[in-house]
Amino acid sequence: MLWKIKLLVEKFVEEVKAEVEADVENRMRKEEEKQLSDRERWNAQLSRREAEVARQELILRMEKEEFEKEKMEVLKGGTAIIQHNEDGALEIIHNGDKYRCLRFAKANK
Repeated sequence: MLWKIKLLVEKFVEEVKAEVEADVENRMRKEEEKQLSDRERWNAQLSRREAEVARQELILRMEKEEFEKEKMEVLKGGTAIIQHNEDGALEIIHNGDKYRCLRFAKANK
């Protein structure tokens, strides 16, 4: 009788160990799937951001080209006024002569 109880207990312990191992493997698999899903979502978001940056760069490039065209047209016509953002200087080109004003302020009325 004692021997049968011991066998039942050992069988129960083995079944519990098998269930625990299966549960651990299941949890690990789910965690790996979650990490893959997170990575895929992150990669998709990164791709969207890169596409948006490329689109913005294209728009800026087109605006710069348009600005340069307008600038050349003005230069051909006579007088051009260009604001330099690096040092805040105002550059005035009149009939091919360049004038540079380091401080520019509007006149008080």
